[in-house]
Amino acid sequence: MRNSKLRNQILCAIFTALIAIGAFIRIPVPVVPFTLQFLFTTLAGVLLGSRLGATSVILYIVLGLLGVPVFAEGGGPGYILKPSFGYLPGFAIGAYISGYFAEKTGGSSFKNLLLGNALNLAVVYLCGMVYCYVISNYYLGTPIAIWPLVLYCFILAVPGDAVLCVVAAILGSRLVPVIGVKACHTTGSHV
Repeated sequence: MRNSKLRNQILCAIFTALIAIGAFIRIPVPVVPFTLQFLFTTLAGVLLGSRLGATSVILYIVLGLLGVPVFAEGGGPGYILKPSFGYLPGFAIGAYISGYFAEKTGGSSFKNLLLGNALNLAVVYLCGMVYCYVISNYYLGTPIAIWPLVLYCFILAVPGDAVLCVVAAILGSRLVPVIGVKACHTTGSHV
């Protein structure tokens, strides 16, 4: 029991670090470049399970809000006032969802992992867009209408992350059975 708890803490810390690294790996594509942050938050859920996956993302968010510059644009408590902050809690909820689907299928069903990852993607973008709309219109005084919000915060940004959903499902369906991380899904997933 003690070894599995230590193993889970180490895996959680590793994914927290990978998420931070992923925030700075930018893929230059036309119109809206994207980072690998979504890939690592999704894989945290898929490989670690719902609770540990979400915990690793929450730890990442807490580190950033404490001032460690792990977010794509720095860190600190003032980051909450950035219109893009809503994606971060979305990552935590999304990791939980991806992990839930991985737990229910044992992590080896590509189809179910892809479905979980797609729901994860929907939640991340919903949280991000709602937060951006509210903070821009009601706090920052820089109003944004619905159409520009959907265009810039979803239509132009989602294609890269949709590809990452597929990549995470492929990696998850192959890695879980090989590396045995599936044990995190059934053993005490508390950190």
